[in-house]
Amino acid sequence: MGTVHEHFETFPFDAPPRVFERKEEHLLSEPLTPPDGRKRWRDHPEIQVVHFPPHYIEQPFAHPRGVYESDFMRLEWQTMNNRQPFYHRNCDVDEMSYQVTGLRTLMTDLGSVDLVPGDFSRLPVGVAHDNFGREDIHILFYVPAPVTESHPEYRTSEVVIPPFEGWEPVLTNELITECLAGPGHDVVMAPTDELTLLEHAKGEQERLRILKPDDEAPGTTWLYKSSHVLIGRTFGASSDGRVYRRIRNAEEVQYQLSGQRTLVTQRGTVLLEPGDFVRVPTGTAFTSIHHEPSAHLTVVSSRELPQISETTKTAERLGAAEIERLR
Repeated sequence: MGTVHEHFETFPFDAPPRVFERKEEHLLSEPLTPPDGRKRWRDHPEIQVVHFPPHYIEQPFAHPRGVYESDFMRLEWQTMNNRQPFYHRNCDVDEMSYQVTGLRTLMTDLGSVDLVPGDFSRLPVGVAHDNFGREDIHILFYVPAPVTESHPEYRTSEVVIPPFEGWEPVLTNELITECLAGPGHDVVMAPTDELTLLEHAKGEQERLRILKPDDEAPGTTWLYKSSHVLIGRTFGASSDGRVYRRIRNAEEVQYQLSGQRTLVTQRGTVLLEPGDFVRVPTGTAFTSIHHEPSAHLTVVSSRELPQISETTKTAERLGAAEIERLR
């Protein structure tokens, strides 16, 4: 039987993991039948995958699509080729984003900035913002404030008027939201003068900080942290999957950015491709196998983050011999 190692980790990963030697066949097998025949465990579903196309597809403007949501965090997928039809101001959450593809101008009362693929941004709680996307796809993370950067910025927003070519100031609406800023959390919507809102940034010293980790920095580069959430980017040139991870007090959501990767877990094995979201529940051992470079977003939450989007594909149970053939 093949021997692997398991890293038994504790969120927020501020201490080394405990490391156990395991027989992979045992790690991936069904429970043994007790001598008295009594079943003492619950049946759990296999790992579920949610997929959205990683390239822009022309479509009418729509609100972001929720992927995972709880009372403590919301994760969304959004695409647009136009302007958002209002300014938005969060009362309770910081709003992070990752630019998947296309160009997006983020206009705020702390300045404006053009976001390109690979850019991460954070809108601090209380900052009014609007978006102008051009064949854009981005991922959104709503987390109760405060959230802080764990990585240095490589550029910042600036006072830019006009913020993009062809811009003309208008009287538009400003939406104020509470809680996680999702549907049904609106507080008030009222007209606002866009030029006055953008010119407010001239009197502010604070600016949006745009982050972009090294594309080939090995392992996970953490970018944002709060009391219960870590957000980062993970890269590996290759992996034989002989080191499993098990987070005892948090679950991990992943979004595949580039390359193909086989995710092996105690709740099934599944091939991940760009555009795939997946959630590994708390306490579940998992590893990855890939022969070419692979990159994905990593979100670790110490509180459950249920899937609210429709499942696209489901993992299947494979034994240790089948996993070894994948290697």
